[in-house]
Amino acid sequence: MSQDHEKSAPPERCFRDEETGEPRADFVADVEAAIEAEDAEAVRALVTPLHEADLGALIELLGHEARPKLVELMGAEFDFLALTEVGETTREDILEELPVATLAEAMRELESDDAVALLEMLEPKEQAQVLEALPAHERVVLRRSLDAAEGTAGRLMQTTLVAVPPFWTAGEVLDFFRETEPDVLPDNFFEVFVVDPAYRLLGTVFLDALVRAHPKTRVEDIMQADRRRVRFDEESEEVARLFERYNLVSVPVVDEAERLVGVITIDDVVDVIQEAASEEIKALGGVNPHEELTDSFWWIVKSRFVWLFVNLGTAFISASVLKSFESQLQQMVALAVLAPIVASQGGNSATQTMTVTVRALATRELSRANALRIIVRELGTGALNGAAFGLITGLVAANWFENVGLGQVMALAMLTNLTAGALGGILLPMLLDRLNVDPAVSSSAFVTTVTDVVGYGSFLGIATLWFHLG
Repeated sequence: MSQDHEKSAPPERCFRDEETGEPRADFVADVEAAIEAEDAEAVRALVTPLHEADLGALIELLGHEARPKLVELMGAEFDFLALTEVGETTREDILEELPVATLAEAMRELESDDAVALLEMLEPKEQAQVLEALPAHERVVLRRSLDAAEGTAGRLMQTTLVAVPPFWTAGEVLDFFRETEPDVLPDNFFEVFVVDPAYRLLGTVFLDALVRAHPKTRVEDIMQADRRRVRFDEESEEVARLFERYNLVSVPVVDEAERLVGVITIDDVVDVIQEAASEEIKALGGVNPHEELTDSFWWIVKSRFVWLFVNLGTAFISASVLKSFESQLQQMVALAVLAPIVASQGGNSATQTMTVTVRALATRELSRANALRIIVRELGTGALNGAAFGLITGLVAANWFENVGLGQVMALAMLTNLTAGALGGILLPMLLDRLNVDPAVSSSAFVTTVTDVVGYGSFLGIATLWFHLG
């Protein structure tokens, strides 16, 4: 996303509370009232001073019908960059209500990466109409990005950049900046790209090096020839890892012939990292990664039903273990009381390990090179915690039911299940990752089933042997 200078509303009409930073309900109510009254002047007075991020937050708080009306009432003063700050559902709601001419004008004002973020929400027919309304050179640039696979560098990059030949001097480059129309240059940039006549990337020169260099120094003498670059079809998450690993602020994008086609900046990557983290958290909770607060009631019900149904199936598997020990449970009621404790604690142990493992797999910190060492570590952690909690729960159970043998059974089962939980928490996500199944989405149900089955099975099985139950 482009990095506009920050704007702020007048103090007496601030959008956010100064103490909490939360949006003010009275401000939102005033905007809604002005929209309902179709008072364009009042709407502009309230909304125009807002930064695009705050405008995006305001749009999310408005009702479904008020959102496109806000855009209509603000007219040319509406900052379409704000639509890159809202959820996909909200963005789609607004875009489908806007005329083609309005959308085309908005595309011309935005950086290419922001324009693509809006265009990709449109139906193919509407998309084609908007592109047709643009000048030919802008249409070609946007079409190339839209043709890139979703979730790749080609979709993430912006195409407005500064490229110069290697024989230019530092002084000539600086003169070029001064003499070029501001609209031609990127809003914000950190480096100048050096290219050959075929537009193949030779290297880059950061602005600080350019400013410090003697005016007659050729850029090829101060450029970084080994500058890291990404391919047009590289996955956006890999690009984000590159930024994180090497502390980059921008990176050039090249095609298969090493020709420069765009640049990705840190603000775009922050969005990728934030989105990936959000999806991962939702997936671990069994929620559709694309679910948003603004989604419709029935869509949320349907998306959550599937995962709940899967969990119901795994719950029946756990229940079948209890069913197989039905006679033992009837003979010794204490077993029915204590069995869920063993299963629950094993599940907690597995969840801890699973959370760390899924995150490590996502960031590529866990690989074949260190897998065995991490597995052994987690196994040891689970066993040691199992022994500690086995001692604690064993003592509690023995005193609670005045049965020393029951305490010993509890201790052994707790050791077994916490060890199994730790092992399952790391092995199952690794196996799913190897099978190209997202471990964040699938691990939770499988790991919980393992700890329930092992927990109930070990506790009741050991108790059956210990007390000679049949």
